[in-house]
Amino acid sequence: MKKKIIALVLAVLCVASLAACGSKESDEKTIKVGASPAPHAQILEIAKEILAKDGYTLKIVEFDDYVLPNTALEDGELDANYFQHITYMNGFNDEHGTHLVSAAGIHYEPLGLYAGKCGSIQELKDGAQIAVPNDATNEARALLLLEREGLIKLKEGAGLSATKSDIVENPHNYDIVEIKADLLTTTLKDVDLAVINGNYAIDAGLKISNALALEAADGDAANAYVNVIAVKAGNENSEAIKALVTALKSAEVKEYMEKTYGGAVVPKF
Repeated sequence: MKKKIIALVLAVLCVASLAACGSKESDEKTIKVGASPAPHAQILEIAKEILAKDGYTLKIVEFDDYVLPNTALEDGELDANYFQHITYMNGFNDEHGTHLVSAAGIHYEPLGLYAGKCGSIQELKDGAQIAVPNDATNEARALLLLEREGLIKLKEGAGLSATKSDIVENPHNYDIVEIKADLLTTTLKDVDLAVINGNYAIDAGLKISNALALEAADGDAANAYVNVIAVKAGNENSEAIKALVTALKSAEVKEYMEKTYGGAVVPKF
């Protein structure tokens, strides 16, 4: 009787051990990534099919803001996120004390100036309202784009740190309105023009071909604002993250970007 009981206990322990090993292996083959709905989550769907061939399960968690995907990554709720450019990520680390790093640069989204109540730059009247993103890095991009179009002039050397206070010439007294990036598309109808981030423009159905002005895809912005796979420091060389990067840098993903977004998403590989 004792022998039967011992054998039964050993069998149970063996099954439990195998289940634990199986669970551990399953966890190692699951990658949980936070992303903006468009284009990031859409691009990840293509990578998901590639990863599946290598035995990985990609779980995509969508976010509609620029804060929660980073705090979730820092807290270990995500393995990676894919929604932000590297300049924003670095600034977020400085401001919030997080420890996020880039595992790879994937693509660039040119910032665009879109028509609201006013149909063109030439039709702008004195005092017209121009909306820009209110977060530091994207506001600087927007102001630099407005300067390039001759609408304002910034203090020399303001560069990627430019704010409204750096505007030294505004001859037509344009009202530069700072609005949360994710609200710009919904408030476009209420302002004359708006500078909108690529992901939100895509999500709202705005076509880059209809933008009144764009950042140059081959300029400094393309490097300063490359969208990255962000991970918590120390995880950038894990096998799962390397597999994710390989999938995102595949020929299939590159072709998808080029065919789907018509220049609104520019591969950086």
